[in-house]
Amino acid sequence: MQTEIKPPIKTEYTKPYIPIKTKFIVSHLTAFLWMCLSIYLGLPWLKDLSHILPLPVALLIIGGISYIPGYMNAFLVMSLLLDRQPPLKNQYPEDQISVLIAAFNEEDKIYQTLRYLDHQDYHGKMKIYVINNGSLDRTAEETLRAKRELSIDIELLHEEKPGKFHALNHGLTMVQTPYVITIDADTLLQPTSIRYLVARIKSSPEDVCAIAGSVLTKNSRENLWTRVQEWDYFLGIASIKRLQGLYQGTLVAQGAYSLYKTNCIKAVGGWPNAIGEDIVLTWRLLQKHWKVYYEPLAVAFTEVPSTLKHFIRQRARWARGMIEGLNEVKPWNQPQIYIKYLTGINLIMPYLDFIFTVCWIPGLILAFFGHYWIVGPITLFVLPLTFLSYSILYFYQKNYVFKPLNLSIRKNLVGFIFFIIGYQMIMSPVSVFGYVQELFKFKRNWK
Repeated sequence: MQTEIKPPIKTEYTKPYIPIKTKFIVSHLTAFLWMCLSIYLGLPWLKDLSHILPLPVALLIIGGISYIPGYMNAFLVMSLLLDRQPPLKNQYPEDQISVLIAAFNEEDKIYQTLRYLDHQDYHGKMKIYVINNGSLDRTAEETLRAKRELSIDIELLHEEKPGKFHALNHGLTMVQTPYVITIDADTLLQPTSIRYLVARIKSSPEDVCAIAGSVLTKNSRENLWTRVQEWDYFLGIASIKRLQGLYQGTLVAQGAYSLYKTNCIKAVGGWPNAIGEDIVLTWRLLQKHWKVYYEPLAVAFTEVPSTLKHFIRQRARWARGMIEGLNEVKPWNQPQIYIKYLTGINLIMPYLDFIFTVCWIPGLILAFFGHYWIVGPITLFVLPLTFLSYSILYFYQKNYVFKPLNLSIRKNLVGFIFFIIGYQMIMSPVSVFGYVQELFKFKRNWK
């Protein structure tokens, strides 16, 4: 996906309004009916597998492979079909904002990140804080060069204690504006991005404390692996963000690009000492009866891991962050029913990832040899929903995000094929690895 600096096209949403409660009930009813149908059609599969394994074990395996994923996909599809992003009340806000950029050894990226900030069409006053977190390269020098050469207000801070949360909290002590935005040091903002992010929170109810931006890949042409991840960000992550945003509980206002109300961040003590500091922070905010929205037009492009090794580190870190969040804020302690449900889904993710890793992958191998005990024809019942959800997201991203922003979707058929066929076979084992790391409290790594 390439950015082009052109005037944004205004998009109107004309669908009739449907209350969130109605969307929630209708989506669950649809998902329940779909699961009942899949259970009925899968009875022969269950019977065959129960001849090999005890019935409870067979139910656990098929439930993790087909029943629950099918239910979740049906809920997602129906929710996306009913979703409607409320219009912005004012697309050109001018509130003062602060931007925090935690940087560790980012000499080759920080100047470009700041240059893209300088190209924003936001007319409000911006104060940029770059927090140099013990870098051993020329990150500080590149920041000072940007301060000299660019027109934005940049201040370089230093935080020697390692850890992104230390850097962000140090920057937070300097913030005097009502809103604060966090950006990763390798993230580039589309020219209208900050304007849309601020416009969304200004158009939201008072109990909305944060807005998650839309993060896409900037280095998708580097190799096959980054091409695959391009679709994960463009379709997979974006669909989950839209679902969660619809129910007023985006579960991760990601540190890579999000906006927060400063007083809300300070009220929960800033960023926590956690490997998934943005996850735990978001759940703390939700626990305070606040809401977190998602703005798909606030687009940022970030650098994704270009090697499998770095990908494993990143996604294992994300999996650990989810477990940290569950340990600190239990789903049943969340005050809002939608948040209870959304965070409750995360309780079953380790089970689903484990079943996929130890049952579905071996079952797929057995299926190639004609043994359909675990993976059989009924398993393919999940695929239509998957393709439908991705088709809905593709249509939405193309017409309601990329078209208004004058962005073009680059062709990436090879990456899409690998994304559909093999991505989950890597994701689930990596997530299981992350769960194990957190269980045994392995050493944390920022990158």
